[in-house]
Amino acid sequence: MPHFHIDYSANLENVVDMAALCEAIRAQAAMIETFPVAGIRVRATRVDHYAVADGDPKHGFVDLSIRLREGRADDVKRDAVAQVFAALKDFMAPAMATRSIALSAEMRDINAELSPKTGTVRDHLETSS
Repeated sequence: MPHFHIDYSANLENVVDMAALCEAIRAQAAMIETFPVAGIRVRATRVDHYAVADGDPKHGFVDLSIRLREGRADDVKRDAVAQVFAALKDFMAPAMATRSIALSAEMRDINAELSPKTGTVRDHLETSS
């Protein structure tokens, strides 16, 4: 049940295609065994109120938070977050070539005992034969 939440500064709204970024993160995550495909959720939230660095409004940010059910070894999580962060950097490279943008990512464990889940996504996934 990996959740990928992108917070981004409002000054990037017309610079970065956030729907395409969500899809790029989803596609990369789906290729990583650590992330069960049926559980992948990617969303982006525009942050209207923010201050970056010296306060100049030209600066922007994209922060990726990954929440993953506990139980994976640290080296597995390090590799997974590195792969997703590489996809984020690749996607953002054109915008970063001309703009001041800070990128960050963090992975956190979800305590399974405190996070009940249910759903029908798996019932509706097409299986390959």
